[in-house]
Amino acid sequence: MAAYPKSQVRRRVCAALTLSLLSASLYAQSPGFPNRPLRYINPNAAGLAADIVARAFAARMSENLGQTVFVDNRPGAGSTLGAMEGAKAAPDGYTMTQTSSPLFAVVPQLYTKLSFDPVQDFRSLIVLASFQNVLVVNPSLPVRSVSELIALARKEPKRLTYGSTGNGTTTHLSGELFKQLTGVEMVHVPYRSGANALTDLLSGQTQLMFSNAATVLPHIKTGGLRALAVTSNAREAALPDVPTMIETGLKDYQAVGWHSVSVPAATPQAVVDVLSAAAIKAVNDPAFRKTMVDNGFVVVGGTPEQMDRMRGEEIARWGPVVKSTGVKID
Repeated sequence: MAAYPKSQVRRRVCAALTLSLLSASLYAQSPGFPNRPLRYINPNAAGLAADIVARAFAARMSENLGQTVFVDNRPGAGSTLGAMEGAKAAPDGYTMTQTSSPLFAVVPQLYTKLSFDPVQDFRSLIVLASFQNVLVVNPSLPVRSVSELIALARKEPKRLTYGSTGNGTTTHLSGELFKQLTGVEMVHVPYRSGANALTDLLSGQTQLMFSNAATVLPHIKTGGLRALAVTSNAREAALPDVPTMIETGLKDYQAVGWHSVSVPAATPQAVVDVLSAAAIKAVNDPAFRKTMVDNGFVVVGGTPEQMDRMRGEEIARWGPVVKSTGVKID
């Protein structure tokens, strides 16, 4: 084999990379893109609140792209298994992943042995919808307001237990923020799934939980749970009589999460442009917006650049809270 000077080798490599990227760009811009079904990875179990968002979005994208966008549920390990699969997928536009604010702001600090970097290995597409949690208690607990809950927790430190859908989730960190701002001591009980956490709360095995609004709304309406406050800075439309944490006197309390869409970091700009245009149209679709509102979500939308800014804000907001918990997952 002939030996080439290093400078010539570098030029050949650069030329090959340029040609490869140009080909991908031209292919994405051609009328044939996309010309086959697209995969939408949801790193959460079917039937949960995140799945409602995923299926509503995939349905609209199928219409906008003229190709089937099928939801592929890949739950496990705090949603990191599905996210990892999405991050390592071929960067050709045919695999999108439903990501979330905790994936970017919490997971990198929580997991000590993560085989991918959620921030570096993903490219932003769009933020779909935000969600707040609702502080709910089992009706057997003799409190009807946040102030009464704080008083009880201070009177009996570490007696009250609050469940969550796992370490590092918004249901966990909402509780940690509450503890920090009030100085109360409560015991955190992480569960493998939201279904298990909810079951124990309803049966009285745990006393309270900061749960996604869509999950607990039916139980609040039937009296199975009592709502004390919501974690955003605005009241929940479906619970107009339930105050925000700020209204109860915790002026610095705000805990809101969001679901978003990402693609592998190496996805060409032309591909991102096609998907972004379809995604913006999807979140503005009346059917999508109605589904979100009916399930306690707030539609966000926006551009990839706006999602980048939101990622940075979440990392700055939750970094100190995660660090204060001292929790690490191998």
